[in-house]
Amino acid sequence: MNDQLFIYLLYVLPLAAPLVIYLYKRNRRQKIAKETWHEAVESGLTEPSTLHPVFDPNLCLGSGGCYEACPEQAIGIIDGKGVLISPALCIGHGACATSCPVGAIKLVFGTATRGVDIPQLKPNFETNVPGIFIAGELGGMGLIRKAVEQGRQAMDSISKRGRAKTPHDVVVIGAGPAGISATLAAKHHGLRCVTLEQEETFGGATLHYPRGKIVMTAPMNLPIIGKVHVKEISKESLMKLWEDVVDKAGIKINFGERMEKIERQGDTITVVTNRTSYLTHSVLLSIGRRGTPRRLEVPGEELEKVVYRLVDPEQYRDKHVLVVGGGDAALEAAVSIAKEPGTTVTLSYRSSAFSRVKQKNRELAEEARISGHLSVLLESTVKEIRSATVLLDQKGTAIDLPNDAVIVCAGGILPTPLLKEVGVQIETRHGTGSYEQMKI
Repeated sequence: MNDQLFIYLLYVLPLAAPLVIYLYKRNRRQKIAKETWHEAVESGLTEPSTLHPVFDPNLCLGSGGCYEACPEQAIGIIDGKGVLISPALCIGHGACATSCPVGAIKLVFGTATRGVDIPQLKPNFETNVPGIFIAGELGGMGLIRKAVEQGRQAMDSISKRGRAKTPHDVVVIGAGPAGISATLAAKHHGLRCVTLEQEETFGGATLHYPRGKIVMTAPMNLPIIGKVHVKEISKESLMKLWEDVVDKAGIKINFGERMEKIERQGDTITVVTNRTSYLTHSVLLSIGRRGTPRRLEVPGEELEKVVYRLVDPEQYRDKHVLVVGGGDAALEAAVSIAKEPGTTVTLSYRSSAFSRVKQKNRELAEEARISGHLSVLLESTVKEIRSATVLLDQKGTAIDLPNDAVIVCAGGILPTPLLKEVGVQIETRHGTGSYEQMKI
């Protein structure tokens, strides 16, 4: 009997210990995953905004490779199957699909309840309109590294069209990650290229981030420049990176020049801007999906104190500020400004609750409200903006606030009408179909 017990202790327990530890860790992760998913449901954050994974439960083995690979920790394992537990955090990285050993993950756009409009693209990034190419966020890919790669690949495709009889071989519209990469690739191929950016600086969607926001990316290969090793980088550092890249490569970007119309006649494409027009053989659209900022359409909105993005919270120190909107951008702006000494910050939102924001932003806004640094007016709308005040309506009650600045964070109007006017076909994805080029 003692010998049997000795054998049991010597051989069975060492084998059982790893299993017990594994089961403990698995159950703990599953508990956290369920809590995270329930939190997402309660917050109304169950709809991913971009490319995201869909799991086939018949194939999924629950190996956890996707869980380990996701840089945003948006995936969990529940009941032995992979689940997108934090849809709002998913940025379309795609590492989860690559890590799955049985191919149980498909990357898609949209869901059954929320469609996403995506331009139809060929594998070479050309639309159904000859000579019109799309790369980056407009095509559904907002991830910096992949947008950079798409910009390069699209320009590689454009270079194969050969030299044109027009003054320009290609016009690049937008100087975000995809646009900068494409411009570098155009110089590498010796193409006559002009790059337009409607803002006064580059950076794409990064430009609209609050000061100090950490941007997640991965090492990326830039034409002419080579490999850039970055993983976590602040907004300011990323903007400085783009500046250094442009200076080092000697490329030129026309800042403050907004594309207003694209016309195609035969093999010639005319790009009309607020300054002039360009005749070209190809056009690469590397603009963002946020498009033109959505306006309030109220009297006084034309005043200089009204802006549509937060650049630097410090500029609002000792001022009365109104932030309009109920999304993450609005809450992040309001909270960051409220930290500045001497500010009086009011957040106005037309709905009765912040139903589609990250839990962290909701908590930070509530902390600022409780501490007295932030005033929140739900179910309120702006009626008029004046030089020194702003008039709001909250459930029939007029509220007149002293005001020095208004920041409107009401989203943007997608450039879908522009694309349709050019003839680019748009399809609404409801959780089906992913681009081959998303696998780069």
